[in-house]
Amino acid sequence: MNRSQNLIVAFCLLLCAATLCFANSRPGKRVVFNQDWRFQLGDVTSGQDMDLNDSQWRQLDLPHDWSIEGEFSEKAPAGTGGGALPGGIGWYRKSFHVPLTVKGKSILIEFDGVYRNSEVWINGHYLGKRPYGYISFQYELTPHLIYGSNKNLIAVKVDNSQQPNSRWYSGSGIYRNVWLTTLNPVHVGHWGTYWTTPEVNSQSATVVIKTKVNNSSQNKAQVNLTTIIQDASGRVVARGTEKGANAEAHVEVSQTLKVSSPVLWSDERPYLYKIVSQLEQGGRVVDRYETPLGIRTFRFDVNKGFFLNDKPVKIRGVCNHHDLGSLGAAVNTRAIERQLEMLKEMGVNGIRTSHNPPAPELLELTDKMGFIVMDEAFDVWKIKKTNFDYHLDWDEWHKRDLEDMVLRDRNHPSIIMWSIGNEVMEQWNQNPEGGRISRELVAIVRNLDKSRPITSATNGVDTNNKVITDGDLDIVGTNYHHGKVPELQKMFPGRVILGAETTSAVQSRSSYIMPSDQIRRWPRKWDEVLKEGTPDFTCSAYDNSSAPWGSTHEETWKIVKKHDFFAGMFIWTGWDYLGEPTPYPWPAVSSYFGIIDLAGFPKDSYYMYQSEWTSKPVLHLFPHWNWKAGEKVDVVTYFNADEVELFLNGRSQGTKRKQGDDMQVFWRLPFEPGVLKAVSRKNGRVVLTREVRTAEAPARIVLIPDRQAIKADGVDLSFVTVKVVDRNGTVVPSADNLVKFELTGEGSIAGVDNGYQASHESFKGKQRKAFRGMALAIVQAKQKPGRIVLKATSDNLAPASVVINTR
Repeated sequence: MNRSQNLIVAFCLLLCAATLCFANSRPGKRVVFNQDWRFQLGDVTSGQDMDLNDSQWRQLDLPHDWSIEGEFSEKAPAGTGGGALPGGIGWYRKSFHVPLTVKGKSILIEFDGVYRNSEVWINGHYLGKRPYGYISFQYELTPHLIYGSNKNLIAVKVDNSQQPNSRWYSGSGIYRNVWLTTLNPVHVGHWGTYWTTPEVNSQSATVVIKTKVNNSSQNKAQVNLTTIIQDASGRVVARGTEKGANAEAHVEVSQTLKVSSPVLWSDERPYLYKIVSQLEQGGRVVDRYETPLGIRTFRFDVNKGFFLNDKPVKIRGVCNHHDLGSLGAAVNTRAIERQLEMLKEMGVNGIRTSHNPPAPELLELTDKMGFIVMDEAFDVWKIKKTNFDYHLDWDEWHKRDLEDMVLRDRNHPSIIMWSIGNEVMEQWNQNPEGGRISRELVAIVRNLDKSRPITSATNGVDTNNKVITDGDLDIVGTNYHHGKVPELQKMFPGRVILGAETTSAVQSRSSYIMPSDQIRRWPRKWDEVLKEGTPDFTCSAYDNSSAPWGSTHEETWKIVKKHDFFAGMFIWTGWDYLGEPTPYPWPAVSSYFGIIDLAGFPKDSYYMYQSEWTSKPVLHLFPHWNWKAGEKVDVVTYFNADEVELFLNGRSQGTKRKQGDDMQVFWRLPFEPGVLKAVSRKNGRVVLTREVRTAEAPARIVLIPDRQAIKADGVDLSFVTVKVVDRNGTVVPSADNLVKFELTGEGSIAGVDNGYQASHESFKGKQRKAFRGMALAIVQAKQKPGRIVLKATSDNLAPASVVINTR
């Protein structure tokens, strides 16, 4: 939910670096508080003191992740599981102006997420600590402010020094957005609305809205609460007013409104209404608060799976960790949107926020774009997975953290289910604590939201798992064990069952190990070191390799699609992520599990899903066509027509159709240079044609921006694909040229990447080697409209440049 804002375009240009302009006398203002912080890496004695001279500290804007700026090291305490990047302690400080005109109002600061162990001070007064790095929190600043002064000081200490505390890359710092809110004494509370739709049909929808009204003054207040529902065009479709509410410290007001002929939210048409809560006191509006509303019905059937608006829908989901590749953990809305756009294009309709509460921006986007979300709270309960993880904070913080997650997120229509844990250690050895803790967490969630089912992702898929049998879960969430799927209804009779985490195929883009039809489990056992890997630390993109606990993409989907009772699956993972480089040890530092690599380039399996999960015509032909003369090469196609005919240098190699439940066809051909061509046909008519050509020597660079016009807001991004091609424009699959970048104009280079899991090049450098002929440069706009020119050069290659305009 977002308070209405009246941000002036020249905001950051007109203010001096140490001053924040508060909202004017209009009610309820929430402004971003990211600009012009000071940062110091390393501990600082009394870093909260107002007299401390921080003029030599680094000046930066938030969100910020200091770990991504560091060097990879085999000795990093986080290990390769944590990305082999540094943690440590960091301090942030920001001075700001508080005008006399806001005296008598409530001033609050909100952090969307700080990793981890954050401590916050205002003007030397200690506000509190939040250990959990993924939770959002707010502090009241009002009693400690100096009005009419620009010497108000926020100080934040972030301690990520105890490592390892995560099984994946966490990042370090104030890595999500920060907000400053100015409110009248009578206002809607923090996360203060909650809607449900108990009755929905084609004629009308009943919307019940509960609103928390806070009064921070010493006096009782009579207020009117008007709640308005607007459709997507802004037209008012329902309105109700509760008059004369007696606002003491806290009061909750419940209202019921009717929306006629509602447009339903779905994964295919994510239609959003908006709830506007308006408080009036003494004839004037004192607060206005906005909440997204998506009207939909959903249910899980033990035999038929998931239904959305009474339509059966297979959940075609992916799990994603929170990092954004070369941007690290630092939140950027456009980077998240790009990830979701590519997944949507693949046919994905579900996201699991593994294994923690996500950034608010992710959920805003899943609401708008139409994803079915499993919102997950914890990776760890009381029993540890790493020495310094959340188990140390469990007793004191788990209730507060879980409540805050549900309160923050429960108004997102895209969230269909809650997950209280992932593969927690309490699931093993018939431990009764698994059932007890699960019941406690389920009760906490249901106390705040009874409208959604609750699950826990478990890889102990058997009847000895007390989390499943005694945990009061609504959904049995299974991790892996795809071979057990046909027997699950017998194991857990009368239960709803869902694949909370599946697959764990391991792949490197454009890397191939033959034969393609021989499946490898890498390593052979989960606790063994891989012995049969490749010299360059890559895995095969043929979809013939998986982790020993998992399965290939095709193995998994074949089974899931056959069983209606199995409500769907969340693949591990949609995108590669930093850390956890199974199956390899150092020097590998990022994951192989993604369907899309770390730079955002799809691996071949992307097109298998696209051919299965979308109605668009698909024909994908691979691998590349640069091999040794006479070498036997497996040529594979993913398609959704009737048949495919393959040609090599104009000669037909035969026409093939998928057999049984196969999802691809392949030919084993002796290599000869030239052109491979695939032609797909349906009902005898050509649908698509694809070609793969033998590449010659690298000749030039090609730059392809995903967008050539971006916003001049200091945060928007253009992702520029870099290709090393031959004289004919064919990508050279062996090209690893070092590409250097030069940028001029109103922007900067935010990151570089190439998707190679064992690269130790800096993500924040101005150069990058190509991997399999490709690399990525991320261009970020400044706050002044203008023109950005990105130039790429490399020895012995013709250079390239591209223009990006900021508006």
